[in-house]
Amino acid sequence: MTTNKSVSVIGLGPMGFVLARTLLDNGYHVTVWNRSAEKAAPLVADGAVLAADPAAAILASPVIITCLNNYDTTRNILSMPEAAAALSGRLLLELTTGTPQDARTAEAWVQELGAHYLDGALLATPRQIGKADTPIFLSGQIAAFEKGEAILKVLGGNLMYMGAAAGAAAAWDLAILSSLFGLVTGFLQGARIFESEKLDVNALGDMINNIAPVLGEMVRHEGAVISTNNFTHPESSLKTCAVSIALMVKQAAESGIPGEVPAFILNLMNKGIKAGYGEEQLGALIKAMR
Repeated sequence: MTTNKSVSVIGLGPMGFVLARTLLDNGYHVTVWNRSAEKAAPLVADGAVLAADPAAAILASPVIITCLNNYDTTRNILSMPEAAAALSGRLLLELTTGTPQDARTAEAWVQELGAHYLDGALLATPRQIGKADTPIFLSGQIAAFEKGEAILKVLGGNLMYMGAAAGAAAAWDLAILSSLFGLVTGFLQGARIFESEKLDVNALGDMINNIAPVLGEMVRHEGAVISTNNFTHPESSLKTCAVSIALMVKQAAESGIPGEVPAFILNLMNKGIKAGYGEEQLGALIKAMR
């Protein structure tokens, strides 16, 4: 774990700015660089140093945080000859959202330059940065994690090191987001059902929050089913679940609300049923998705 309290932040979008601000507020000597230098002005006014170029930002600190639009942008900036040369011996902490392959490609390139690489996924909005319960998925060589751990704990107290495989953090991030957006999309369909029946949508949100542990247990069960590849003895089979989704399609038609969400789910379930998985656990649908 590094004890040097100097860190450089490259990229001052909404998230990058807050990362730099949080580090600055926690006593770090922060050097920043951004294509639009004016974005750094509030940070500079409070003690941050604005680097003239990416190479200068890298040379200023042993740990470099990049938080940009995508991994290609990071690569384009750090591929400048002076910047690439400056990376040697330093830790690049990539907090840009990307795919597992993005992370693997970035790690290979950074290591070729003689630098350490750690991939991170922030499960947070900017306003959640710096809180004790803010989760951050991290993956890469353990030495890289240990080098950046103290800095990372300032940004989010719930650090989750997912192993040496560089793509692991991004895989966890995308899988969690898939689960989240699936839930939210389903909730939005539920909200339209409520609106069509003149019920309070806020009450639906409250109810889902109250029964969240029950819903989580259902998801946990399906995870175990898939991991063991044992789809037998369902309490509620795929075919039974499809009946409920079909009722949502029917309700949408009856009330005149959009039905694309339940129709998509029903189509996927019917694919599984036609493949012969109808009497198995709901998780058996993954066999059709494979």
